Amino acid sequence: MKKIKALITLLLAVGLTTSVYAGGGGSSSKPLDGSYPIVLSHGLLGWGEDSGGIINITEYWGGMDDYLRSQGVAVYAPTKAAAGSNESRAAELKSKILYWMAANNYSKVHLFGHSQGGLDTRYMISNLGMSSKVRTLTTISSPHRGSPIADLVEGLLPDSLEQYVAGALELVVGLIYGSSEQDAMAAMNSLTTSGMSAFNSYTPNASGVKYFSYTSHMTLPDLIQHPLMGALQIPCGLGGQIVGLGYNNDGLVNVNSAKWGTYKGEPSWSWYITGLDHLQIVNALYSGQALFDVEGFFLGMAQNAKNNQ
Repeated sequence: MKKIKALITLLLAVGLTTSVYAGGGGSSSKPLDGSYPIVLSHGLLGWGEDSGGIINITEYWGGMDDYLRSQGVAVYAPTKAAAGSNESRAAELKSKILYWMAANNYSKVHLFGHSQGGLDTRYMISNLGMSSKVRTLTTISSPHRGSPIADLVEGLLPDSLEQYVAGALELVVGLIYGSSEQDAMAAMNSLTTSGMSAFNSYTPNASGVKYFSYTSHMTLPDLIQHPLMGALQIPCGLGGQIVGLGYNNDGLVNVNSAKWGTYKGEPSWSWYITGLDHLQIVNALYSGQALFDVEGFFLGMAQNAKNNQ
C-alpha cells in the first residue's frame, strides 16, 4: 500500500511539473519587476496623461507608458507647459513628481526625457534639489547643444514681429492644450545653440545620478516615411555643419547634439526604412511603430535604467 501511495505521489509531482513548464515556465515575473518607477518627461508642444484640451484625444507617448507598465514597472507621464523655458518646465515637473512619489511612497525614480523633456529634467536634477530622488536620467533626442532649427527660426524672425508671432502661437497652443500658461519665445530661446551653451554652463551633471542618451537620424529627406519631419532634414543638417554638430539629424536635433552622459546609440531599423525622425523614435502620435520595434526599444532603455539603479 505504501508503494502504491508513493507511486501516485510521484506521478502527481511529474504531472504538475510538466504542466508548469508547458504553461511557460511557471513564473509570473516580468522583466521590469523590481525597477524604480519611471517618469516620462515630454518635449516641446508635448503633453502627458493628465493633459486637458482637445490634444488629449491622442497619446504623446504612443502607448509606451502602458507598455512599460505591462512589463512590471510603475510609470507616470505628467503634463507640463507645452511651450516654456527649460527652467519653468523643470519647476512644474518637480512639483508633479514629488506629489506622485509621496502619494505612492516612492523613494527614487528613473527619468526618461524626450527632446526638451530631457533638458528640463536635467535642470530639475541639478538646480532644483532633486538629485537625491533620481537614480538615472535617460534622454532621447534631446538638443543638449542646441537645435539649428531653433537658430534658423530665431534668425529669420524679425525682432519687431517676435512678440506678435509668439502671442499668436501661444493663443493657438492654449486653445489646443487647454492651458494659457505658455511662453513660446522662452521655449525657442532655450533651444538655440547659444541658449544651450549658456544652459550647460549652469547645469552640470549631478553626482549620484547616471546619465544615458539615445537618438536617431533620417537617412533621406523622405516625405513619405517622414511626413512631418522630412522637409527639415536638409536645413537641420546644413545648420548643424555650420555650428559644428555635423549633418546627421532627425529633423530637429543633430545626433551630436543629442549625445549626453553615456551614449547608447540608435534603435535599429530595416534596410528599407529611411531612418527614424524626431517623433517616431518615441512613437509620438503612434508614428514609429510601423517602422521599428518601438516596444523593444523602450524595454531596452528601461532595462538599462533598472540595471543601473
